Amino acid sequence: MKSITSPHSVKNIEKESELLTQMPITQHLIILRKHVFRIVVVLLLLFFCLLPFANTTYQLLSEPLRAQLPIHSTMIATDVTATFMAPFKLNFFVALLLAMPFILYQLWSYVQPALYQKEKAFALPMLIGSIALFYIGIAFAYCVALPSILHFFIHISPETVAPMTDINSYLSFCLKLFLVFGFTFEIPMITLLSVLIGIVTTQQLVAKRRFIIVGCFFIAMFVTPPDALSMIMLAIPMWMLFEFGLLLSKIIEKRIQLKSS
Repeated sequence: MKSITSPHSVKNIEKESELLTQMPITQHLIILRKHVFRIVVVLLLLFFCLLPFANTTYQLLSEPLRAQLPIHSTMIATDVTATFMAPFKLNFFVALLLAMPFILYQLWSYVQPALYQKEKAFALPMLIGSIALFYIGIAFAYCVALPSILHFFIHISPETVAPMTDINSYLSFCLKLFLVFGFTFEIPMITLLSVLIGIVTTQQLVAKRRFIIVGCFFIAMFVTPPDALSMIMLAIPMWMLFEFGLLLSKIIEKRIQLKSS
């Protein structure tokens, strides 16, 4: 049974759309400033609340590396300020991760009035799914990819070389790895969005599957450290996530066709 929209609700939607269209750019900037201010306040609050635990957070981050190091090897600081700046940078990154749902909610609140009802129905679940997938990607990088990559690099080093990693270099390596895997795990949402807005169809994606798989390995070769293990550990999840996004797209495409028929 098809849902019937009342004339009153249609008039309200049209009225909201007209108000948004007639709103001057300065009013848009004022509303945007309000949301940005809330984001900054929450981010700073989280940052300062987590600051006393910055060293503990860094110890947790360095646990996969310390577990792989030989008995007499330790992490080092090649800069005087590194012992302060590395935990400080990590603390900001953790605060940003924790604030991400709130940040995306504020952005959603800003763009929501400009969306139609049908767009809102798809946008909110996709927003929640994107946040969840981003966190899953970081968790996968920390629990699976990072220990395997560190194990590979440390155990192929010559016996006469004692690996002692600089804390700043290790932090940069980890943050890059986390962001790469976090954004990689957004592939199902990107695939689904591309189908929903009509950029591609599921039939076209199926036809180009072999090229997409090669593309996954090609991209992984450039964004990961220069070893085969890192490339494989990123390329295969990219491929699997694409297949998952394609499956979701087919399911939603069929539902839309059934509703329209």
